[in-house]
Amino acid sequence: MDVSIGELSRRTGVKVPTIRYYEQVGLLAAPVRTEGKQRRYGAPDIMRLNFIRHGRELGFEIDDIRELLALSAQPEKPCDNADKITARHLAAVDQRISQLNALRGELARMLDNCEGGRVADCRVLESLGMPSDRSTK
Repeated sequence: MDVSIGELSRRTGVKVPTIRYYEQVGLLAAPVRTEGKQRRYGAPDIMRLNFIRHGRELGFEIDDIRELLALSAQPEKPCDNADKITARHLAAVDQRISQLNALRGELARMLDNCEGGRVADCRVLESLGMPSDRSTK
């Protein structure tokens, strides 16, 4: 298999500039180039880029993906490190969910306190710390 960077992009759903970035930061090896200096990729590159894309979709940081890729190259090793990386990421996701739930609750309270009417009486603006000009009443 010998595909161009454009074809690699189409097959993996990863944009060309992102592929170049992954090469630059060492997630993808520098590809073979033709005499005309065009990048060429094979099946292992497609598999690796799909792995990277999926990891990024799950929210893993570049350094975590780099470590997971290194671990995947050592199939005889225990997977403790992969578990630790995933547990750390899961804890961060849980924390973010908690923050989003708190945010949702605050926004819902703001709306629940809204009685409609004029901007001067707006509880949403008041909740955000912007005093409404009540002198126009």
